Amino acid sequence: MSVEAKWKANQDKVSFLKQFPGLLTSWSQTIGHTIQHVKVLKSKPQRVVLIFSNGSFLVVSLPTCEPQELTAGLLEARDLLEAQHPEAFAEYDRLDQIDNHAGRVARMENILGAIHNNLEQIPELKDRLRQLVHEWESKR
Repeated sequence: MSVEAKWKANQDKVSFLKQFPGLLTSWSQTIGHTIQHVKVLKSKPQRVVLIFSNGSFLVVSLPTCEPQELTAGLLEARDLLEAQHPEAFAEYDRLDQIDNHAGRVARMENILGAIHNNLEQIPELKDRLRQLVHEWESKR
């Protein structure tokens, strides 16, 4: 078999695979389908085949749970998940408040530390700070 024939055979096979009966190509196509089996690929354990009860299937990577993605997902789906997990969302809200407060305090301490560390090198900093405070107070 020539190299060209091998290349054409592989191209035909790939073209057929991309149109394989039952292959789903987007998450929106899975709406309303029930997962019947989950098969982990032996050659790539980070990938699975989701097989639905109607014979359709989807090959996907296992989700990564990066904190930012997990947060975005939970908040986006909160309206659908909170009824089943109210205590977990209440705890998340509590921890989020603590985290936000700690972030504000840390930023404030960084700013105050920067001011303190630069007062000797920048003597006009005190005057500028007084001026800023005066401006803020006069805007009230």
